[in-house]
Amino acid sequence: MGADDIDRIVNQARQTLDLTGARLGDEYRYGSLTLCVIDAVYSIGVRYESVQRVVARYCACTGLNAYRADGAVFPALSAQQPLEHLGRLGETMKAERLANEVFCNRQLTSTRNGILKADAVLRFVAVLRQNGIERFQDLESVTDDSAIEAEIRRLPGQRSGICWTYFRMLAGRDDLIKPDRMILRWLGIALGREVRITEAQPLLHGAVQRLKPEHPGINARLLDHLVWGQQRRTGRA
Repeated sequence: MGADDIDRIVNQARQTLDLTGARLGDEYRYGSLTLCVIDAVYSIGVRYESVQRVVARYCACTGLNAYRADGAVFPALSAQQPLEHLGRLGETMKAERLANEVFCNRQLTSTRNGILKADAVLRFVAVLRQNGIERFQDLESVTDDSAIEAEIRRLPGQRSGICWTYFRMLAGRDDLIKPDRMILRWLGIALGREVRITEAQPLLHGAVQRLKPEHPGINARLLDHLVWGQQRRTGRA
């Protein structure tokens, strides 16, 4: 990665993205960590409308408010649904019934040897709970999440780490990006070559540093969201 690469990405950002009116989507103001897990697992490899339907069904079945009023501030502990709720629901219903009766979605984590995404959600929740995480504030108090990430990446279908990274973004981290196919495609267009997953984060981070003097509110997560939205609007999702 060189200065020329960053120049090309910054130029493409200025030409294709609404940097002035930039704002995050509603998914970045979920009211409970539960929804961040569901969204992160179900969002991999599908159109986002299907993810929104899964989240809405879970909220309807559990009586949960999807979003917090102030996207910049975590809700009070008492206002959040702890991960224990979904964990106990999974113990009662198991992944099959959860997929059929609550999420109404039987997508797999992979077309080859994949497990139900409903099962992946429950396993993801179990890892977080084993590490003392139930709500946003619990996750924010973790100073080093590398061991938790390693546990998540050992789950079936989670080896790439993309799901974990996106979960952390939904849960509040604004210095990360989700290096999925849309981000890689947009970067590839800017650079005129194939871009590897490992390159995406440093490339967008470099672009953010160049753009900050003109757009002080920009960060890696917001730039990622703008790219994702642009690719979605142009039919490249």
